[in-house]
Amino acid sequence: MFALDALHLARLQFAFTVSFHILFPALTIGLASYLVVLEGMWLWSKDNLWRSLYHFWLKVFAVNFGMGVVSGLVMAYQFGTNWSGFSQFAGSITGPLLTYEVLTAFFLEAGFLGVMLFGWNKVTSLTHFMTTCMVALGTLVSTFWILASNSWMHTPQGFSVKHGQVVPDNWFEIIFNPSFPYRLMHMSVAAFLSCALFVGASGAWHLLRGNDTPAVRKMYSMALWMALFIAPVQAMIGDMHGLNTLQYQPAKIAAIEGHWKNVPDEATPLILFGVPDMDAERTRYTVEIPALGSLILTHSLDKQVPALKTFPKENRPDSRIIFWSFRLMVGLGLLMMLLGILSLWLRFRHRLYHSRPFLRFTLYMGPAGLLAMLAGWVTTEVGRQPWVVYGLLRTRDAVSHHSALQMGLNLLLIFIVYCAVFGVGYFYIFRLIKSGPVPAKTLTLDTDGTPARPLSATETFQEQEKKNEH
Repeated sequence: MFALDALHLARLQFAFTVSFHILFPALTIGLASYLVVLEGMWLWSKDNLWRSLYHFWLKVFAVNFGMGVVSGLVMAYQFGTNWSGFSQFAGSITGPLLTYEVLTAFFLEAGFLGVMLFGWNKVTSLTHFMTTCMVALGTLVSTFWILASNSWMHTPQGFSVKHGQVVPDNWFEIIFNPSFPYRLMHMSVAAFLSCALFVGASGAWHLLRGNDTPAVRKMYSMALWMALFIAPVQAMIGDMHGLNTLQYQPAKIAAIEGHWKNVPDEATPLILFGVPDMDAERTRYTVEIPALGSLILTHSLDKQVPALKTFPKENRPDSRIIFWSFRLMVGLGLLMMLLGILSLWLRFRHRLYHSRPFLRFTLYMGPAGLLAMLAGWVTTEVGRQPWVVYGLLRTRDAVSHHSALQMGLNLLLIFIVYCAVFGVGYFYIFRLIKSGPVPAKTLTLDTDGTPARPLSATETFQEQEKKNEH
């Protein structure tokens, strides 16, 4: 660790905290909207099966939301402690955007979250449903502002530079910068897809262990319908995002493809696999398909994709990282589409809840959405290098002046604390999932004026364990 300089240690620390944090908002966004659907179906049908699922996933949502808030605070502090050059240069834009996120999304979520968690027996059903909708809306508004800030760093516009600092000129152009719509759609759908796979894996786990209840079947079925329809949509959004990236960050696309030089009057091949070599300026051991790169990336057979050698060495992203992170993301996406197609086939054969190989496949695909999202973020952020604000501020000029020893100790401490604190959180979430939904027949529509206790899942878990023993 201490062989690295302060710049690389600062990048590792931010990458670690961001990667840890993004898992929580992704599930929060997906689960919040899922809870809206569940409570809406209960209001419409008054079938307690929906209410059972709502309370089950509300517990998971509550714990996940809390861990997301805590992990996000660390990231905000890092802008000042580790990236003071960035804060000084671009703080006049990123600061207000993050403030808008707090003033709108976070206050909206926090304002209604208490009623959503503890007010089930204190307010009317319609009022409670409204609070659930407001919390879900808050998660999407938060996504809006965070991605507006991140997208501006990739495709900056609507500003001028005065005295070495960015000055906002047009906030509409800043927020709705060229890459923002694609990033917003891509991240939002990724969150929904990650949540669907997470819910589906939970249902598969229970079915594999013989907990074949109507509630488990329902959440399992809903998750697989979501995967069937949303995974192809995500692929189409990814294609549009790729065309946008080719226009505004062509060096990133060249590094993703491991494409070093063009042959005159020849379409660009698609390199399926290979080993990029940054020093030799080539990709070794390539397995490629002629002309397919041009077809996918430019939607034509005569246009060429920009090659890495056309960019100065100091402006090239590290192809060795994003070449593989991109392929990991795409590979997991193909598996998600396969999961959806197989589920449809088994559904028509009436084997969806009984095929143990497919149940295991669904269980193993549980973390696939989150892993694909992490791979996508690695591709996006490493592909932006060596820039923090693309074309304006280099990463080496954005970092604070700390020693490698200071940054190394800080990274080690954060790693230990994160693994301890959030490891316990994940363990508790898995305990909640293991308890399973409460049988719908044990729920009543009567209210006794006592607030609900969505975090009191330990008792439920212990009671379920006792029942299983008998």
